[in-house]
Amino acid sequence: MKPKIRTPFFETSVKNYIYGDAVLEMAVAADRAAVKYDVDVLFISPYTEIRRIRENCPHLIILAPYMDTIRPGRGMADVLPEALKAAGAQGVVVNHCERPMTLTAIKKTIDRANELDMLSFACADTIAEAEAIAQLHPDILNPEPAELIGTGTASDMSYVKEAIRAVKAIDPNILVEQAAGITTAQQIYDFIMAGSEAAGSASGIINSPNPLALLDEMVKYVRKAKDDLANMR
Repeated sequence: MKPKIRTPFFETSVKNYIYGDAVLEMAVAADRAAVKYDVDVLFISPYTEIRRIRENCPHLIILAPYMDTIRPGRGMADVLPEALKAAGAQGVVVNHCERPMTLTAIKKTIDRANELDMLSFACADTIAEAEAIAQLHPDILNPEPAELIGTGTASDMSYVKEAIRAVKAIDPNILVEQAAGITTAQQIYDFIMAGSEAAGSASGIINSPNPLALLDEMVKYVRKAKDDLANMR
């Protein structure tokens, strides 16, 4: 079965900023924060570290950064979905701006993920693209303007709220998160309070003076938002 994600949740990745033991150190910190604040944390792992992270970080929901849709057999340079799942991945990122995909490829990947009970975490650049991908029913949709990713400039609230409305109008079961350009824990809090079911950061954490401390603080603010939302009901 697919992992059941509790909202609001936190998502992070290391992209290719770091590698090897440094990735594991970051994953262990994320796992620790997930337990400390009782928040679900999605960790997008490089292929090479998926198994090691799975063995050392039992509380993380681990996603692969991409996968092909081949089946066991030929295809030596392709990324086999079954192999990712066997290594410990519980989901896959689809259509990140650094690995863009056609709608046809997105659908095939979501279908393969569903076949293997893996989460599909789809990214979209514009509201229009988010609406198109929402019709393919991924588990999670991350509408983030490509020009903001890695810049330290986050989406404005009007974009965030419009994206949430657009996606939920098509499929209310899709979880919508915001991640582009986030560099502070306060932004994490603000986006969740504005209606996002998750928020995340990658380069904003890695490029900060103290990545592990900022990671912990961001997860803490997911917890803060969760508690404040509960108190408002």
